Amino acid sequence: MPLNNLQYDEIIREYQAKQIQNQHIVDARIKEVYSKDSRLKGIDDAISSCSVAQARKMLDGDSLALADLHQQLAEYKKQRLAILQELGYSEQYFEPSYACPDCKDTGYIGNDRCHCFKQRAIDLVYTQSNIRGILKEENFDTFSYNYYSTLEINPSTGLTSLETMQNAVKTCHKFIHEFDTDFSNLFIYGDTGVGKTFLSNCIAKELLDTGHSVIYFTAFQLFDIFEKNTFHKDTPEDMLVAHQNIFDCDLLIIDDLGTEMPNSFTISHLFLCLNERILRRKSTIISTNLSLQQMADIYSERTFSRISSNYVMLKLFGDDIRIQKKLR
Repeated sequence: MPLNNLQYDEIIREYQAKQIQNQHIVDARIKEVYSKDSRLKGIDDAISSCSVAQARKMLDGDSLALADLHQQLAEYKKQRLAILQELGYSEQYFEPSYACPDCKDTGYIGNDRCHCFKQRAIDLVYTQSNIRGILKEENFDTFSYNYYSTLEINPSTGLTSLETMQNAVKTCHKFIHEFDTDFSNLFIYGDTGVGKTFLSNCIAKELLDTGHSVIYFTAFQLFDIFEKNTFHKDTPEDMLVAHQNIFDCDLLIIDDLGTEMPNSFTISHLFLCLNERILRRKSTIISTNLSLQQMADIYSERTFSRISSNYVMLKLFGDDIRIQKKLR
């Protein structure tokens, strides 16, 4: 994800702060263990001393120095491990709890930016509509089927509201499980308050937790970025970057499509956005209160054709969950 120098420096400072914190954790644990058995400090000091001594021998041409070093280190580590086990510790106790175990909170894996760096860049260059805070409340762990009726039946499918949602959840889990191997998109539609946004957030949480870059926009926010990049000559750099991220992120969520003011601009840019992401094989989730016929009428047959041929269609139905919660 493209960043300006100030943004890049800000992220790097965050990683440096994590590394310092990690080192403080390790130092505190070492000090704790040393206080319980002084032999451990002696062994660690001996490891350092013999490493330096053998390095000097290697520089002086001693061909056996490296083998001797390996033998001495193996013996010291054996003694050290035995003492730690006596005290009830494992060697892993000295490993800090990294926020990202893949890059060990450095932001890089080799010369490449880690997935956590890429997502941090996305979070930094535009407002994520507090998506991370929302995902703490709306995820599969907090999902409940209690608001879906076993009596209300969809005449077009013969399924109850509960069975419909159960099938939708299975489809969402399949989408997540096959995300890296099978390109797919989801179109979630139905009446207000039946769980479309909640389901999208559940997917976002799972993919963010597995290191994928996810961008969430309401339809209004998405078209606002397109409008500013098209018509404003002095577009801020952050907006330009956000525009690029829309096409590059692993998953784009467009929530509440149809709540914006549809016009020729939004219609054409929706097609361009969806078509470009399909060409790049980048997944998209769309949620809307519109029916399929309304989608075709408002956004053109061309756009609807792209959606119907490249998206898994999930229609939810039932009573408004927000109203149900208020009545309980």
